[in-house]
Amino acid sequence: MFFEAKDYSSAARILAPVVAEDAANRAALELLARAYFHSAQLSRAEDAFRRLVELDPGNGWAYEALARTLERRSDGAGAARFRKLAQAMGVGRAEEIEVSVTAANLVG
Repeated sequence: MFFEAKDYSSAARILAPVVAEDAANRAALELLARAYFHSAQLSRAEDAFRRLVELDPGNGWAYEALARTLERRSDGAGAARFRKLAQAMGVGRAEEIEVSVTAANLVG
């Protein structure tokens, strides 16, 4: 609902406690990272995407999302490193940070 309304700050406020309670919930963490990214909370987005990469090192999308976040933070060198990893996993450059997660994915 909050993503559809583009109310990413509210989405982040709701998702943060979910992630705090279940740090291994990758779906909730992915949504939280996306909410931070879209609400320009880039330091938090970077931290969340880095945690997602740690939890799921085979997730090429997470590497690309981290690269996009680092670009927005003016860290081109850091972004290039993660973009290369994403490309090695078959993920192309993303113009948008999109996530398709259902509520069922959030239940651990």
